Amino acid sequence: MEEWGRTAQRIRVPLGTVTGIIFLLLMHPSMRSIMLGAIVAFAGAAIRVWASGHIIKGKVLAQSGPYAYTRNPLYLGSFVMALGILISGQGFWLIIPFCLFLAVIYYPVMKAEERELVQGHGDDFRAYVSRVPFFFPAFRKKRANASSFSWERVLKNREHHTLAGLLLTEAFLICLALSGVRITSLLASLF
Repeated sequence: MEEWGRTAQRIRVPLGTVTGIIFLLLMHPSMRSIMLGAIVAFAGAAIRVWASGHIIKGKVLAQSGPYAYTRNPLYLGSFVMALGILISGQGFWLIIPFCLFLAVIYYPVMKAEERELVQGHGDDFRAYVSRVPFFFPAFRKKRANASSFSWERVLKNREHHTLAGLLLTEAFLICLALSGVRITSLLASLF
């Protein structure tokens, strides 16, 4: 499992990109579904921005902001964004393959990252693990903030790239909805 976690860390972004493109090609959005899904997707993006403004990767154990509620707010934000995109594209039947993808690729990545955090922060990380849930947030009494939100960190963590990708994805879905073209039908007619 440990070896797969390291492999998953290396392939998660390119594999996620390819999987996302395939999923987009299988969607058939409407303007209504795009509006509903965009609300969810941008809520996920907001979680990611909030998390990016609190993390100093590789240097400090993030425990403030969303890290006070979940140990993996960046992945939680990505999960919510992806659900929003699935809603936007009316790709509800893709939720099961999406969850399988998360289980097979992202769960081992999160566990591998936790092993790295134990090595880097030892007992501080173990104490953090005992207070804060792994993925789904718990809204218990919050611990005092160790750091405050910083837009500079958001930019340093390149979260604007994620936002640009989300905007492009939603724009693609809008174009699909307005054109009325179903890519699966178009591909089927070619073959």
